[in-house]
Amino acid sequence: MRHGTLALLVGLLLAVVVAAPASAAPSCPWMNPKLSANRRAHELVAAMTIDEKIAMLSQAQPVDAHYGAAGFVPGQASLCIPDLVLNDAGQGVGDAQTNTTAFPASIAQSSSWDPSLQWRFGAALGWQAWHKGINVQLAPGIEIDRVPLNGRNFEYLSEDPYLAGRGAVAEVRGIQSNPVIATVKHYVANSQETNRMTVSSDVDQRTLEEIYTAPYEAAVRQGHAGSVMCSYNRINGTYACENRDTLTKILKRQFGFTGFVMSDWGATHSTVASANAGLDMEMDLRPGQYFTAPLKTAVQDGQVPMSRLDDMVTRIVRTMFSVGIFDHPAAAEPAAAAADVQRPQDTSLAQAISEAGTVLLKNQADTLPLTGSGKRIAVIGPGAGPAGAEQFYNGAGSGHIPEFGDKPDIVSPLQGITQRALADGDVVTYADGTVPAAAALAAKTADVAVVFVGSQDSEGVDRSTLDLSSGNCSFVACSPQPVDQDGLISQVAAANPHTIVVLNTGGPVLMPWRHQVQGLLEAWYPGQQDGDAIAALLFGDVDPSAKLPETFPASQSDLPTRMPQQYPGVNDAAGVPHASYSEGMLVGYRWYDAKHIAPLFPFGFGLSYTTFALRNLQLVAGRGRPALARATFAVANTGPRLGAEVAQLYVADPRSAREPPKQLKGFQKVPLRPGARTTVKLSLDFRSLAHWSDAAHRWKVSSGCYRVLVGDSSRHLPLSATIAVGGARCKGAKVRVTKAMLRRAARGEST
Repeated sequence: MRHGTLALLVGLLLAVVVAAPASAAPSCPWMNPKLSANRRAHELVAAMTIDEKIAMLSQAQPVDAHYGAAGFVPGQASLCIPDLVLNDAGQGVGDAQTNTTAFPASIAQSSSWDPSLQWRFGAALGWQAWHKGINVQLAPGIEIDRVPLNGRNFEYLSEDPYLAGRGAVAEVRGIQSNPVIATVKHYVANSQETNRMTVSSDVDQRTLEEIYTAPYEAAVRQGHAGSVMCSYNRINGTYACENRDTLTKILKRQFGFTGFVMSDWGATHSTVASANAGLDMEMDLRPGQYFTAPLKTAVQDGQVPMSRLDDMVTRIVRTMFSVGIFDHPAAAEPAAAAADVQRPQDTSLAQAISEAGTVLLKNQADTLPLTGSGKRIAVIGPGAGPAGAEQFYNGAGSGHIPEFGDKPDIVSPLQGITQRALADGDVVTYADGTVPAAAALAAKTADVAVVFVGSQDSEGVDRSTLDLSSGNCSFVACSPQPVDQDGLISQVAAANPHTIVVLNTGGPVLMPWRHQVQGLLEAWYPGQQDGDAIAALLFGDVDPSAKLPETFPASQSDLPTRMPQQYPGVNDAAGVPHASYSEGMLVGYRWYDAKHIAPLFPFGFGLSYTTFALRNLQLVAGRGRPALARATFAVANTGPRLGAEVAQLYVADPRSAREPPKQLKGFQKVPLRPGARTTVKLSLDFRSLAHWSDAAHRWKVSSGCYRVLVGDSSRHLPLSATIAVGGARCKGAKVRVTKAMLRRAARGEST
């Protein structure tokens, strides 16, 4: 055979060998959608090499390098594994993404007390993410608001674990109605930004179970969250991302979590300890350093069992299968990065959430709504104009929309009010508040003055006080506001008694001027539809129906975290700061109730332009699977307008249970026309009456008399009834829960 012929044959053979993989689809039997997610995951992991497994477990590029995403785990085409693209999402699709909707902050969403609305937000969020090439959303934030000064409270849902849990379930389900994984964060006891990378949250087991892990349990058991993000802080001395007690014992075993745990960006501090404790994925601002080659070595050396490595990868790909990421890949780059995913219905939803989440706190002499025609309206303050709207529409940090790049189109309060005033023939004047005398003059010559003030809270830094003077924050510091906002309100109110204040804050603030003003609304960080939403509320086109998800204290000295040992913490001999959760379960309204302290505005409080009556509370026995009892009562709209009431149910345990005075265990938002009434039915299950027993390591219901309280806030509960549990003799009790019923209910809880 001639050399030339041989060379030709060899060349053809090589061409066939090289071309074959490109022309033939990889053989991936786990791509059969008829198989269960669990089976598909196990088949895939069984086919993977150790290097292919390790490649699934960490950030591959610097943050934002992959088309503006916070995290990126590249897919493996030979195994049919798609990319994992992760992004911050509490107020919309964030980080360096553009052309996405800026929704109201999480605390505003929670103020709606409307899980159906929170589901709609989650669904819209997931849809936009998927069309931007993202399939893991770092939301919702559901950590408990222990410290009102916390710079990230605007990203969270409540001081109450039940309310936070209900919101978490709704948002997770909404996000995962798309082929997108929801990530609940920041697990756990992550209550402050001061020393956030090093502080140890020192908390007893009962408090941890009843207050701090409870919303995560709801998100896992009821919401089926695909991912959980462990936090920066330590928990009882051990970093959250290498804490076996919280990651494996509580989250994975007790809660039955089958998804995966990722670290916050830079919260991984070890290879062996983190992997063996239950961390499944390392995330950082740069490519991973612990769950890469060091993890492979640790597995080969036997420091991390191969079974643990397989479990890590199985949890990730099983979640990807279960939410549809393998079968429905996200939009392809680079087109997705440039795509405009803002739908008209998302813009309308952003406005609806702001309207439903803005709390009417005061309405003296029926100053609101602004009715009639030909009014002279003075719009005043740093939060009213375009610059103020850009400052206050979202909280700052990684969840800001967008964190980098151009801001979305924001409707300022001045713009929204001016546009709406045209319909009534009103005249609007404006003063930004930088010259108090000019603001007072504008107020004096008007029929009504509306003052917009706020504070800019941020990830990375806590506020120094609850005053409006502080809170203009960045990642590194809070600086004083350029305007003395408390003084501005007082001067305007002195010039015009018909003064209304609108707050844009991430949490409670002190109000030394509250007796001087006639109207007061807390609008939080209202998103890009700020002006249209607040105008609709001020003019009465929409009835206020929101309720506070967090207690507003009358004084900073009233807070449960009064001592430096509690907050921000003190250093031990090794220089590690420790924050003692010595207030135990007395977080938020539980503290104020137990210590008989009158708050400025209580948890669950919010006014309306109409009035409601709650009547005729009755309890009926359940069978223990799952309801132990059912509460029924009537809600009636006794006023002149369409509106919605949030009926709230609290349970006061017997003293033997050693629980807080009362705790939220049910609620329902009820829209009603004038004169209409409806019957509300709320179930009480095993957990409604249970407390955590450290001795038994499980939930337990004590025998005794349980009071069921119903009303419209934690401090106004006019209806009450009693349940007798475990053979207790209770005056007036019409429902008795036997020990046999408790056993049946406990079995239902465990399954």
